[in-house]
Amino acid sequence: MKFSVCIEMIFRELPFLERIDAVAEAGYPAFEFWGWRTKNLKEILERKRRYGLDVAAFSVDHQGRLVDYSTKNKFISGLRDALEAAHKLECPTLLVTTGNEIEGASRDKQHESIVKCLREAAGLAEETDVTLVLEPLNVLVDHRGYYLYSSREGFEIVNEVNSPKVKLLYDIYHQQIMEGNLIDTITKNISRIGHFHAADVPGRHEPGTGEINYVNVFRSIEKTGYNGYVGLEFKPLRNSKEALRRVMSLINHPKNN
Repeated sequence: MKFSVCIEMIFRELPFLERIDAVAEAGYPAFEFWGWRTKNLKEILERKRRYGLDVAAFSVDHQGRLVDYSTKNKFISGLRDALEAAHKLECPTLLVTTGNEIEGASRDKQHESIVKCLREAAGLAEETDVTLVLEPLNVLVDHRGYYLYSSREGFEIVNEVNSPKVKLLYDIYHQQIMEGNLIDTITKNISRIGHFHAADVPGRHEPGTGEINYVNVFRSIEKTGYNGYVGLEFKPLRNSKEALRRVMSLINHPKNN
C-alpha cells in the first residue's frame, strides 16, 4: 500500500515547505495538501523532485458550489486552473467537495446539480488524465451543513457521472462517524474509490489511537489490489514524527499491534 502525508494537518509545527522535507525524512513516498492558490508551486515541485516524492493530491479550490448549478461556471473555471496546477506538480488526483446543503432546496435537485457539474468536469479530467475524487464528510462533528455525508449517495453520483476520471474519496474517519461498516463498503465499492483518507475516531488522531481497527482496514484495502494512495489526514496526538512512526508500525508489523 502507498501512503501520503497530509501536510496541512501533520508537521504543522514547521513552515509549509519544510514539511515536505520532514515527509521525506519520515520515509513516506508522498504528500498532499488542501488549497493550492496561496502555495509556491515552483518550490513545491523543486522539493518534490529533490526527494523523489509524489504529490498525491490537492484540492480544486474553486469558488462554485456543486449543489448550486448556477455557480457551475465558477467551478469549471476553478477546475481549469487546478488542472493546470496539477500538471505543473505532476499530481494525478484532485479533491472535490460539494459545498453546503442549500436551505429550502430539495436534495434531489442538489444531487442532480452535482451530477451535471461533474459530468461537465469529467471531460476536462479525461483530457488531462487527472482523477477527480468527490469527498463525503461527516456532519455530526466537523462539517455541519455539508451536503454529501454518505458514501452511498457518493457512489450513486459517481455511477451517474459514469467517467473513469470521477471517483469517490473515501475518508475512513468521516464514514466511521456517519455509517460504520467500513470494510464491507470499501471492498464492495473499491473500483469506484480513487483516494482514501485515514484518521481515527474519536478525535481525528493517528490510526491506532481510537476505535477503528486499522490493521484490518488496511489489510482489507490491500487485498482488493487498490493501487492508489491512502492519505494520512489526522491531528497527531503525539508529535508528528512519533505519530507517523506509529502508523508505519501498523503497516509493517500488524501482528505486533
